[in-house]
Amino acid sequence: QVQLVESGGGLVQPGGSLRLSCTASGFTFSSYAASWYRQAPGKERELVAAVTSGGAYARYVDSVKGRFTISRDNAKNAVYLQMNSLKPEDTATYYCKAVRSALQDYWGQGTQVTVSS
Repeated sequence: QVQLVESGGGLVQPGGSLRLSCTASGFTFSSYAASWYRQAPGKERELVAAVTSGGAYARYVDSVKGRFTISRDNAKNAVYLQMNSLKPEDTATYYCKAVRSALQDYWGQGTQVTVSS
């Protein structure tokens, strides 16, 4: 059974940090690129960060550059998102995605991140 399970979300004050984790099972995670998306209420889902299957290359949406870092550990079938200097506008449900092709992509169920004082 294919699964992606996110964890690590929660409530944090502005300027704080969180580390999201996403653990994969049921498929060969190391063959898939991985990414984090987020969706705020009333807004479209947007790509936040992505990393290649081997972890060598990463890219970020401009609004999180310098604050967020995506990484992965293929030995643990996991991808992470370290989020620093969090802002209220980072509040959203965060989803991880694993993709190999247009017909081979999987989503997690999401984890809520709320940045508020």
